[in-house]
Amino acid sequence: MTRTLPPATGASTAGAPASPPTRPIRVTGVYLVAGTAVLLLAAVHLTQGTSTVDVGDLLRLLIGAGDQHAGDVLVASRLPRMLAAVLVGIALGVAGAALQSIARNPLASPDTLAVNAGAHLAVVLSAAFGLAVAGTGFLGGLAALGTAFLGGLVAAGLVLLLSAGGATGPTRLILAGTAIMLALQSLTFLFLLLYEEETHGLFAWGNGSLVQTDLSAVLRLAPVIALGILGCWLLGHRLDILALGDDPAAVTGVPVARTRLTAVLLAVLLAAAAVTLVGPLGFVGLSAPAIARLVATRVPGLARHRLLFPLAGLTGVLIVLAADIAVRAALGGQAGVDIPTGVVTTILGAVVLVWLARRLRDSGPTRQPPTGHVGALRSTRGHLAVLAGCVVLVGAALIAGMLLGDTMVLTGDLANWLADRTGTALTFVLDQRYPRVLGALLAGAALAVAGSTVQAVCRNPLAEPGIIGITAGAGVGAVALITFLPGVGTWTMTGVAGTAALITFAVVYGLSWRGGLNSDRLVLIGIGTWMGANAVTTFLIVAFDPWNTAKALTWLSGSTYGRTAEQILPVALALLVLTPVIVAARRELDLLTLDDDTPRILGVRLEPARLVALTAAALLTATAVSAVGVIGFVGLVAPHLTRALVGARHTRILPVAALLGALLVSAADTVGRTVIAPAQIPAGLLTALIGTPYFIWLLWRTRLR
Repeated sequence: MTRTLPPATGASTAGAPASPPTRPIRVTGVYLVAGTAVLLLAAVHLTQGTSTVDVGDLLRLLIGAGDQHAGDVLVASRLPRMLAAVLVGIALGVAGAALQSIARNPLASPDTLAVNAGAHLAVVLSAAFGLAVAGTGFLGGLAALGTAFLGGLVAAGLVLLLSAGGATGPTRLILAGTAIMLALQSLTFLFLLLYEEETHGLFAWGNGSLVQTDLSAVLRLAPVIALGILGCWLLGHRLDILALGDDPAAVTGVPVARTRLTAVLLAVLLAAAAVTLVGPLGFVGLSAPAIARLVATRVPGLARHRLLFPLAGLTGVLIVLAADIAVRAALGGQAGVDIPTGVVTTILGAVVLVWLARRLRDSGPTRQPPTGHVGALRSTRGHLAVLAGCVVLVGAALIAGMLLGDTMVLTGDLANWLADRTGTALTFVLDQRYPRVLGALLAGAALAVAGSTVQAVCRNPLAEPGIIGITAGAGVGAVALITFLPGVGTWTMTGVAGTAALITFAVVYGLSWRGGLNSDRLVLIGIGTWMGANAVTTFLIVAFDPWNTAKALTWLSGSTYGRTAEQILPVALALLVLTPVIVAARRELDLLTLDDDTPRILGVRLEPARLVALTAAALLTATAVSAVGVIGFVGLVAPHLTRALVGARHTRILPVAALLGALLVSAADTVGRTVIAPAQIPAGLLTALIGTPYFIWLLWRTRLR
């Protein structure tokens, strides 16, 4: 029997006894404690800032003896910031609780359903094309809210559709949300790069910044948030009944479809209002309901939605205020301006996601071997034909990469360059271009081999090195190094990125182990680690190199820009050393894709085999990241296409996957260097835009399994 995470609602499931009666004294006590904590944190929050106004000045204002300067600071800066924190905390807490109840999944939230990412993209598009700017005028603010609402609604609808409403298990919901979020973030990064002047400041804002210049935005959005919260509260009784199951709810007269739709619309409205006010404040909508439900399990009756929603909102306020206070207490008042509060809340949310994932005791219904769909070309002749075709295509991509770019080169010029007979100008162009072309090919091959390995070990067709956190871990190491020691050599960069990737892998693997390694738990913990590592990367950029947003976006988006032959050498060496290790374990990989019992029966030492394979995959990923930055989806798409062409045996998968991965990244790099030359689109953005539709198709094809 399949067992997944506990029901998200905290209410009884179908056929179970109803929730125990409410105990008013205990419920009142919980609210008194939460309310008192909010008031205390709000008071502390008002004492922090960049000005010299301190506690004494604020106390004198309270008794009517303060000066004008202190009053101006309070009204123009500190009070709007504190009220913004209160509003978005309540909005995201209630929105997350509503989404978890509708999806019956404790991992549902505005983040994991890509609502925040969709709303963020909509606001960035509005700014890029001059349609509206968040916080500018009453009508401008309403236009930003409207576009954010539409963007969040489309994203949430797509995620819920792909995950069958979230009812098929936590892994599918998180994977669907992660895929959509990655695609939307790629588009957002693209427009931030292409419209850098028009979207100036939206990179840091895109991680949740509470900075306010006055009360106008707060006053404009407060009624919208209040309306959304009231609507959720009024739906509370219906959601209590809906927690029993769709059929029992329909029998009692609850309009199931209409209730679900209304709850989703209200949750998206609340999340969109929060994004419009302060940007995407990460994981408050996951952490606050999770903590509130944990309290509700100890207080009878508190799990009823009309009591749970206010508690989730208050918990959200506590999280936001505490995160903002912690940043400014640790790093000074100016840090509250420079460092987005969302970075801290995202790290906290990642911890909560990992904690929830560790409660997963067995695989959900979505788990399946990555060999669920394989092609018919299983003969040796068919395999050789595919292999030869891939070699030809990679060769063509190599030539195209050398010929195309901001300066077009003829084949004759390329031949002359190889013979060292070109002029200075063409020699310079091609000398700069060939490391980029080779870097794309080698990094693509490394990521594809790593992805094939990860999918086999995880027995999950939707896993890849990025999704289980390895890529983000390597990115943290590399970004930290180029931020603090920008002049270090290539081998130092590779060593640091590799060490960070191995540490991340060790953490994910260790946390996933609970009486055995569960593939769904590995994926969920990997995603939580990935999001936390991305938050750390953002912190490093905005805290220590805030004026170099373009560099940060280029690195996070994956680019071959400025690569040298020395920088791509580690990738080549890693492929030469580690690929034979993985190829030697091809039989073990074939068996690992089946189940845990078959390899043991056949004498395979399960855990050492997994550990060796995943370590090799982590090192391959780390060298690719150190060379070309963070490029996603290659490790997902290339292995799947390979299995569709040559079958499920890793003897055939590994070489073809390496060639297809090289082809994918090379083509993306060439197109990105050519279509809007002399400007460039990072290869990672294009691979994400290519990989996301394929990922969505995979989810759709297997949505009912």
